[in-house]
Amino acid sequence: MFEINKRVYLKITDYFKDNKKAGFCLGLVYKLLPFVVFAAYPIMLVYTLIWQQDLFLQTLLVPAGVFILVTILRKLIGEQRPYEKYGVPSVFGKTTKGQSMPSRHTASAVIIALALLKINFCIGIIALCIALLIALSRILAGVHFIRDIAVGAGISILFGVVFIFLI
Repeated sequence: MFEINKRVYLKITDYFKDNKKAGFCLGLVYKLLPFVVFAAYPIMLVYTLIWQQDLFLQTLLVPAGVFILVTILRKLIGEQRPYEKYGVPSVFGKTTKGQSMPSRHTASAVIIALALLKINFCIGIIALCIALLIALSRILAGVHFIRDIAVGAGISILFGVVFIFLI
């Protein structure tokens, strides 16, 4: 259910490889948006340190903890990436072996967005939309299966609800 078969994978990735405009747009989302979200993390830390000290440790430890947990899970699970499983190149030439599940980009973007949501609702909503675009770009670029994205987002949502909003 959460895995793209080879035919669908090739149809999606070939579209972005063959269509220069679509490939360029996907490249912007794939490469630029993670940078935007991850640059927001130290800015968020500085902001909380100066203006909302009560949230500083939470905004430091929860995203860092999710990042570490997902990194460990990827190594332990060792799932193949779509391009690896199907023996065809990814859209942007990524060649990393294994470590497909869960998606660390998705998990990180979602947990940072949830931390931002607690600090500022409007900025948090924008960050969640960006996190969704990041997740979709990972699938469209052929570097993750849908299940990788779902598990990464699920871990972040679980940890975000418990450690950002409930505690």
